[in-house]
Amino acid sequence: MIIRKKFRFEGAHIVRNCTSRRCRENIHGHSYEVEVFLKSNHLDNGFMVMDFVLLHDVAEFIHSFDHAFTLWDKELEEVKQAIYTINVRVTEIPVSPSAEGYALLFFFVINQIISKAIHVNGEQNVQLHAVRVHETQSGYAESSMEDLAMVNFSMNEVKFNDGIKKEWKDKTWWNLIGGI
Repeated sequence: MIIRKKFRFEGAHIVRNCTSRRCRENIHGHSYEVEVFLKSNHLDNGFMVMDFVLLHDVAEFIHSFDHAFTLWDKELEEVKQAIYTINVRVTEIPVSPSAEGYALLFFFVINQIISKAIHVNGEQNVQLHAVRVHETQSGYAESSMEDLAMVNFSMNEVKFNDGIKKEWKDKTWWNLIGGI
C-alpha cells in the first residue's frame, strides 16, 4: 500500500546552466509543494502504513527551506557572499536547486529519516517510495531510489545557515541522519 503526505514551502533560487534566461540569470521564487510517498506491505496497530504525525522530522527538514534562498554549492563565490549577506535564511546544496535537484536531495534525506524513524505503533517495512516536488502548478519532478544513482553526495554537503538552525524546534531529524 502507498500513502502520501504533502508539504509546502516558499523558496528562492537561481538555476544556473538551464535553457531559460529568466531562470539562469535571475533570482526568482516558487511556491513549492512536496509530496512524500511511503509504502509498506504491512499495516500498523491503527490499520495504517504509518500515522502522518510520525512524519514530524520530515516536516521539520522541508520547513528548513521555507522562505530561504537555496544556493547550489557551485555558485560563484561573489554571489554566495552577497546572498549570505542579504538573507537571514540560506541553504546550500550539492545539486542545482531545480525541481529535479530538490527531488533528488529530498529523496536522499527523507529516505535516511524514514529508515531511522522510531516505530511506535507496530509499523513495519515502511519505505520511501517517491518524492515529488512541484515547482509550479503545471510542473513537477519525481525521484525514487533508482534515481539516486544520478548523484553522489553526502549530508556533509548540505548546509543550513544559523538563521535556519536557530529556528529548528527539534533537531531529531538532523541527529538521525548524522548532520554536523
